Amino acid sequence: MLKLDDCLIKNGNFTLRANIQIEAGTSVAIIGPSGAGKSTLLETIAGFRDLKRGQIFWKHKCVSNLHPGKRPLAMLFQDGNLFPHLTAEQNIALGLRPNGRLSKDEETQVQSALDRVALPGLGGRRPSELSGGQQSRVALARVLVQRREILLLDEPFAALGPALKAEMLDLVADLVAESDTTLLMVSHDPQDARRIAQQTVLVADEIAHPPAVTEQLFENPPPSLREYLG
Repeated sequence: MLKLDDCLIKNGNFTLRANIQIEAGTSVAIIGPSGAGKSTLLETIAGFRDLKRGQIFWKHKCVSNLHPGKRPLAMLFQDGNLFPHLTAEQNIALGLRPNGRLSKDEETQVQSALDRVALPGLGGRRPSELSGGQQSRVALARVLVQRREILLLDEPFAALGPALKAEMLDLVADLVAESDTTLLMVSHDPQDARRIAQQTVLVADEIAHPPAVTEQLFENPPPSLREYLG
C-alpha cells in the first residue's frame, strides 16, 4: 500500500493536503483543474519536493526521507526526457546505469524492453529518426527496465493524437498488469481515467481527495469536479 499520511505540500504560496491510501497493484488516475497540484503531488511522491508535514509510506516503510533514486518508483514526465544525441538503446540503458555501460544481461534487458514496446530493430535510431509515438515508447521502455514497484506518469502522452494516445494507454495498462505495478497517472482527460484507471484521485480546492472508483466518481461528480468537467 502507498500511504500519504497527513501530508502537507507547499510550493510558494500554493498549499496541497493529502491523506490518502492506494492499494498495491492498483491503477489510479489523478485528475483536476489546471494548477490544482496534480503534478506537484506526483513530484512529492517521487521525492522531487519536500513535505512540510506528514510522511509517505510504501508497504509500511517510510520513504519520505529517501533520495528519489532510492524510492521504489519510476517517473515518466511530459516530454519523455530523451537525449537527442543518444540512440534509443542508449536512452533506455540509462534506466539501468547512468553511465550506460551495461553487462551482457543488461543489454538483453534493453532489447527485451524494445520488444515489449513494439520497437524491435529500432534501437540504433536517435529520437529525431523516430515518430512521436515511437519516442514515447522509448521513454516508456526506459522506465520499464528499472523494474520499480510504482510507476508515475505525468501526462507523457498528452502531445499525441487521440488514437495514438489510446494505443499508448492500452500498452501501459497491459505492462503494469503483467508486473502488478502500482500506477499513478496525471491526466486532464476523463477518458484517460476511464480507459485504464480503476480508481481516481480528484485534486481540487488544495486537497488530494481519497481514491474513488473511477466510473462512480464521474457518474456522480462532486461540485468541484462537475465544474471542471463543464
